[in-house]
Amino acid sequence: MPVEAGGHRTVLLQETLRLVRPRAGATVVDATLGPGGHAEALLDSIGSAGRLYGIDRDPAALALARRRLARFGDRFSAIHGDYRDLLELLRARGVHAVDAIVADLGVSSLQLDDPARGFALRLEGPLDMRMDPGAGPTAADLVATLPEAEIASILFRFGEERRARAIARAIVGARRERPLETTRELAELVAGVLGPAARRYRIHPATRTFQALRIAVNRELEGLDRFVHDAASLLRPGGRIAVISFHSLEDRAVKRALRDLAARCVCPPEAPVCTCGKVSLVRILTSRPIRPTDDETRDNPRARSARLRAGERQ
Repeated sequence: MPVEAGGHRTVLLQETLRLVRPRAGATVVDATLGPGGHAEALLDSIGSAGRLYGIDRDPAALALARRRLARFGDRFSAIHGDYRDLLELLRARGVHAVDAIVADLGVSSLQLDDPARGFALRLEGPLDMRMDPGAGPTAADLVATLPEAEIASILFRFGEERRARAIARAIVGARRERPLETTRELAELVAGVLGPAARRYRIHPATRTFQALRIAVNRELEGLDRFVHDAASLLRPGGRIAVISFHSLEDRAVKRALRDLAARCVCPPEAPVCTCGKVSLVRILTSRPIRPTDDETRDNPRARSARLRAGERQ
């Protein structure tokens, strides 16, 4: 698997292409463009009559993708925006129906490996974690201002951190002395709370805390089900959507949305006749999520938690 710009490696690429079946002349959307790995393969597949719209909220990723995909000329359009605003972003450009939509919800290596972005707990940098550096509060803002109970709730819900209350208590205690402003400060604080026993595990003791704060900062679960519904509404009959997630909460939301779109009558079982009128909009293509092969995870350990789900518009 080749290393891309910024050290990023595209995850589940062949599996995604197999599921969305990009055909010559198709109009395709990469809703989370990143450095452009999926987009490049899709553009190669849809030929000279095809068109791809790539959306990303990270200006640095857009700049890389523009350079990488420049050879495709006006067949590729880069859009700075949030994938959850899919309908508005595309309608503003006169796009009302497409043949395939792909979304890779993971954080890219471009973001993880840049200390200035504040995602990586093993690298010293500002406690930022924003995918769009120009939008919203940083992780430092959250740990500096949120009440202890709310911090604990974020750590437990989004990071499944069992010691969430103890970590939240330590954060609030530390900020009384001075603000937590760097990744190293927070990582060391969490490691201190969890103690030496936590260091025996494969992951860093602060991994779950960093994941939870990143999800909260970027509102990663907020509107995910709406995105899947909006994407399905844009697809032409036979069009396909493929979504790659990287933690169980995301995967659960995608699974739930696809099942809702695939469901027919939702009337109570005791109802003598259907009155809801609901019809199935999507056929689920993945009864279980597709996972990376052993070869892929060996080449790219960051792919190990990836899960791919897909559906077809009926």
